[in-house]
Amino acid sequence: MPTAYLCDFDGTVSPRDVGAAFAERFSPGGAAARVPELGDWFAGRVGHRAVTRAQCAQVRVRQDEALAFTHGFALDPAFAPFVLEARERGDVVMVVSEGFDFYVRGLLEREGLASLPLAANHLRFEPDGRVTPEFPFADPACDECGNCKAQHVRRHQAMGHRVVLVGDGGSDRHGALAADEVLARGSLLEWCREGGLPCTAFEDFADVTAHARRSAAAAGARSPEVTP
Repeated sequence: MPTAYLCDFDGTVSPRDVGAAFAERFSPGGAAARVPELGDWFAGRVGHRAVTRAQCAQVRVRQDEALAFTHGFALDPAFAPFVLEARERGDVVMVVSEGFDFYVRGLLEREGLASLPLAANHLRFEPDGRVTPEFPFADPACDECGNCKAQHVRRHQAMGHRVVLVGDGGSDRHGALAADEVLARGSLLEWCREGGLPCTAFEDFADVTAHARRSAAAAGARSPEVTP
């Protein structure tokens, strides 16, 4: 059974939260970092879609300014080698993000990963500098997430994959609950441990690569020998 690694972007593939930095930088006085919905989300009272809308209502930026700013961020240097090795093994890697596709795609392309599947929210840049978030991967039956990571997990499971969710924060919780295995750090790790959800801690994609190698070796050891 091939493995599908579904990887969060902000705080995971990118060690820094690009989306949060973008919203804060282009809102007056960093107002997007102080919207009440953010605290409500951390407390579990609202979903991430509400936070995204509230923060975007504060943002004023042109598309070229946004691209120039987000291009100043870097990916985990071990991520691209992890992707190449996983693909050579026959596994699948996909980025699933509650951030915006304009910077996720741009940063992946810069690392030579233009063909990597991704799902993220979309940001429409208006002529007057306002921005409008759009949620092409939302679950119509759920009002919480902008990009339903659990939906991506279930889709890959239906295709016959064993799914590993790799993430660091609150937006990964629904995906973690649906996944076959969870690699976690940051607040996701704390949440999994507090709730008794089995998970494996990681620091960076060098750890993820090592874990994937061990899993592949163990799976190979369990496979029955085929006689000619």
